[in-house]
Amino acid sequence: MSWMNSMKTRLSEAVPAQSLAVFRILFGALLVWDCWRFIRYDRVWRYWIAPDFHFSYPGFGWVTPLPEPWIHLAWLGVGVAALMVMLGLFYRVATVALTLLFGYFFLLDAAEYLNHFYLVILYAVLMCFLPAARVWSLDALIRPGRNRSIPRAAVFILRAQTEIMLIYAGLVKLTPDWLRGEPLGLWLKGRTEGMWIEPLFQQDWLIVLACWAVIALHVIGAPLLLTPRTRLPVFLTYCAFHAANAFFFNIGIFPWMAIAATTIFFAPDWPGRVATRLSGRQLPVPQRPAGPSPRLPRIALLGMAVWIGVQLVLPIRGAVFDSEIRWSGDGHRLSWRMRIYDRDAVGAFVVTDRESGDSWRVDPGSFLTPRQSDKMMVRPDMIHQFADHLAELWAQQGRNVSVHAEICKSLNGRPCQTFIDPAADLTQVPRNLFAADPWVLPLGTPSWGVADNRRAGF
Repeated sequence: MSWMNSMKTRLSEAVPAQSLAVFRILFGALLVWDCWRFIRYDRVWRYWIAPDFHFSYPGFGWVTPLPEPWIHLAWLGVGVAALMVMLGLFYRVATVALTLLFGYFFLLDAAEYLNHFYLVILYAVLMCFLPAARVWSLDALIRPGRNRSIPRAAVFILRAQTEIMLIYAGLVKLTPDWLRGEPLGLWLKGRTEGMWIEPLFQQDWLIVLACWAVIALHVIGAPLLLTPRTRLPVFLTYCAFHAANAFFFNIGIFPWMAIAATTIFFAPDWPGRVATRLSGRQLPVPQRPAGPSPRLPRIALLGMAVWIGVQLVLPIRGAVFDSEIRWSGDGHRLSWRMRIYDRDAVGAFVVTDRESGDSWRVDPGSFLTPRQSDKMMVRPDMIHQFADHLAELWAQQGRNVSVHAEICKSLNGRPCQTFIDPAADLTQVPRNLFAADPWVLPLGTPSWGVADNRRAGF
């Protein structure tokens, strides 16, 4: 109990709000930029309007795209809310609106799942409860004289969330393939072809070393962000790492979001210190309120504990499945398995009328967009959902059909192997949420590396 009281006192302590304000500004600015990118490249139309069918998350099949032009206005609302968060204008209303609108688009199609979209939602939910507009915001200008400090808990929960994400991003790479250089070798060799650095990535030992270094950066480097002495060098290393990711891979705002989030590990008043050093004069700093800091309510501490507990458990839920996550995808989402798979699949579906015996060979590209089709072909849950969709389409014509999948899949450069049991009628087998699906055939080659790909002629 004394330890808990000490922790409560520590989290209730008033600290400068500057680092939280910088996080708010960077978070909002990056989302404004991402919203503009979606508008510029017409992604709202390509992702949510062009498809005739959308893959749903369990329990969220009721979330459907708005008709035009309302869906465009909803996306514009995301950008406006993000801008208001950045400026700190009507901050509470803006953060709630941003969370709900972004969450709506996230749930529209499981084929568009990205880890950095998930990260944005987590940060947005937390920001709904954090006093991030007490300084350097329009709200602070409109209402001067209010308390300009924040409880340490506001910084702590963002650090905890970022720390969990970074450490798990390293732990999930402890796989036989990654430790032997794949799929990083495939990607780097493909993306540096014809460049001056191409010879470097023809060296297998260098690729394997880079794979191990990435694990060390996350598993060892992330905890070192908590220590003042090692914080700056680790932060600069992360900046170089994320800049390299942005250079080699098309992964949107994630590298910059990760850098922005990592700034929260510095002291709460670091922006003021940096501004003072750059300007050469002491800048005014909001004073902390006199007297002891008000104690955090018990409900806030309980909420933080539950949040952290859920975030610790979700990424390891794949351990309950008797399957290879890299192959089956069981427990893949919400687990920070970022950039560790290279999956390709080819194949078709066979639809058979149960009464007449007539069969149709169905190319998924005839019913899905190329992006949806590519993602569906390597994910069993989406394959099962698409099979049900095909059965519904034939049922509308008065036919009772079976649907079988003939799919060949390659993981990290392995030779293609049969992925789904071709004898399984996907309309009759269940999709298990908490157990491995027996109609997903097991991975034939447990480990594969850069040397294997060279011998195989890749």
